[in-house]
Amino acid sequence: MHSLTMDLWIPNGQAGVMSLLRTLLLDVVPTIQQTAALALGRLANYNDDLAEAVVKCDILPQLVYSLAEQNRFYKKAAAFVLRAVGKHSPQLAQAIVDCGALDTLVICLEDFDPGVKEAAAWALRYIARHNAELSQAVVDAGAVPLLVLCIQEPEIALKRIAASALSDIAKHSPELAQTVVDAGAVAHLAQMILNPDAKLKHQILSALSQVSKHSVDLAEMVVEAEIFPVVLTCLKDKDEYVKKNASTLIREIAKHTPELSQLVVNAGGVAAVIDCIGSCKGNTRLPGIMMLGYVAAHSENLAMAVIISKGVPQLSVCLSEEPEDHIKAAAAWALGQIGRHTPEHARAVAVTNALPVLLSLYMSTESSEDLQVKSKKAIKNILQKCTYLPALEPFLYDAPPNILKHVVGQFSKVLPHDSKARRLFVTSGGLKKVQEIKAEPGSLLQEYINSINNCYPEEIVRYYSPGYSDTLLQRVDSYQPLNN
Repeated sequence: MHSLTMDLWIPNGQAGVMSLLRTLLLDVVPTIQQTAALALGRLANYNDDLAEAVVKCDILPQLVYSLAEQNRFYKKAAAFVLRAVGKHSPQLAQAIVDCGALDTLVICLEDFDPGVKEAAAWALRYIARHNAELSQAVVDAGAVPLLVLCIQEPEIALKRIAASALSDIAKHSPELAQTVVDAGAVAHLAQMILNPDAKLKHQILSALSQVSKHSVDLAEMVVEAEIFPVVLTCLKDKDEYVKKNASTLIREIAKHTPELSQLVVNAGGVAAVIDCIGSCKGNTRLPGIMMLGYVAAHSENLAMAVIISKGVPQLSVCLSEEPEDHIKAAAAWALGQIGRHTPEHARAVAVTNALPVLLSLYMSTESSEDLQVKSKKAIKNILQKCTYLPALEPFLYDAPPNILKHVVGQFSKVLPHDSKARRLFVTSGGLKKVQEIKAEPGSLLQEYINSINNCYPEEIVRYYSPGYSDTLLQRVDSYQPLNN
């Protein structure tokens, strides 16, 4: 039926095919009805034009009516058509809602046959995932408590789609997430975190993430379901999606408050996420990178927890190794959040050689605008606290003027109080380089240069100033030796 449908009927006009299949839906032979429904589902699944044709030919009301009346085979086929139509766009999903399908689909969630429940959950998920209004319509039809019952059923396929549907309902708003929480979903989802089925695990972790992301209260409800430390074992999973979704869940909890971040640290979450980042590549790393940035942003102590767990070298590796700009940008942002607190924090970032990499990413014309902005912000955040001069000195030679002023500013703060550094600054060529900088008179940069020059005897500064050797040569030329 499928190949015949695709290869022969479509070119002859959609309306003819649809009206023929609509007639077959009313056939007295059940297997013909089911086959007609299956063909409609496959057509609608193929693209949105064909799904649109199913709606225009007024087939949905017939399906919805039969969904309540017919046997389990027909129910599965009819629910498949609704799922296939609803997946393409909010408009097509709304057409399903408008023809009264939700109440019937929700009744199917209580069907004795797990296959019917599963087919209904798929259709509800594809309606809910588009936007908050459609999700609310699914909630109002009474789907959520029944989906929570479905995740407790023994069939893995039914658990998966029920968890996925709850995730797609919760993602749109705090109110919708609260509806999922109020139905008791969180405790049941949390108990299944260690289920051996990888696909189920990544749906469960996704659902808990979508609840946690909206507010402190919702994140706390997920934490209270005792997901720590069990969720950390998912960071070592063989499945990349499980790793990614576990990192996302921890990120969505840690981002809200210092207290929630501290809870993650105390559970060993920071060290586990750093190990996870080291064990994977690409987009799987992204939520973990962001999580470290969120934790570090909250306070000096939390940033220090990331440093102690060896987070900075791992982030520096991501910054250098990852080919995708959006992942580099996240690593740059996270390093900036770690380095911006105190000189000790800034030094921890500087010693990994991250600063020259950040500078080259900021300067590169091949970098995306977002990567340039985040690299520049990270450089400024780190430089303004950095007193580790060996890391700053290369910037005197390579940095553009808007970064250079921060570098010179840091030297002007450190050199007056450190005689060893003052000597090193001369022998390394730093003082000579500062004399070559052209600063606007009265500018902040000129003030910084003056502060540095005031740390040295006047003749030393003169000696390293551009043109001094010419002045000396002129003096040689004009020098009249004394006649003996």
